[in-house]
Amino acid sequence: MASRVARLDDRARRLAEAFWPGPLTLVAPIVGSDLVCDLARAGLDTVAVRAPAHPLARAVIAAFGLPIVAPSANKSGRPSPTTFADAVAETGAAAEIALDGGACAIGLESTVVSLLDGPPRLLRPGAVTRAEIEALVGPLAEAEADAARSPGRLARHYAPAAPMRLDVEAPAPGEAFLAFGAAPDGPMIFNLSPAGDLREAAARLFSALRAADALAPKAIAVAPIPEAGLGEAVNDRLRRAAGYVG
Repeated sequence: MASRVARLDDRARRLAEAFWPGPLTLVAPIVGSDLVCDLARAGLDTVAVRAPAHPLARAVIAAFGLPIVAPSANKSGRPSPTTFADAVAETGAAAEIALDGGACAIGLESTVVSLLDGPPRLLRPGAVTRAEIEALVGPLAEAEADAARSPGRLARHYAPAAPMRLDVEAPAPGEAFLAFGAAPDGPMIFNLSPAGDLREAAARLFSALRAADALAPKAIAVAPIPEAGLGEAVNDRLRRAAGYVG
């Protein structure tokens, strides 16, 4: 169905065969401007396409019979909702119908890869890791000129109301703490993964951010998270939530 609106080259087809349905978004040239409205592609000559794995999402697409334009359920800049209750709290009356597909199993947004002229570019790290993609299409270049073709690239994005401190070994008084691995006890301690598992941490990240922020802490401190594998995407979201990228 994606090929109806996007020109998918051999690299795109290899990635689609390996990771679709699943959390990988491919940015590719549009087949024709008359097939995808300007609003859905931000007036660009490219379109971002994905085939979701969730059975409810797939059922909606199958019932419609055509590709669907779907924005995020979070307000711009806010932490992503990963539960039905959080999604409803974000959209409020703006959504006429709400479908409950349960809590997100992965927790992070999709990986976004640009497949235009030149090398493939990683526009947003996500649930499919850099190493998994590079094994199929070779080294990934950084976003550079293609950055505007992907969501989630604002310097401050996925952000709670409380300020954040990253790579913190222990919280200061009045701070909530997102731990990873061993953690102190306390009413404002949220452990992303007691076992130090990055996939568990990714699945819990946004719900923990929202829960910590709901306590109106002085700040939200976050324990160091390894950069390897899925940690690249987790740290990308944390840096943007804190208001900087590096």
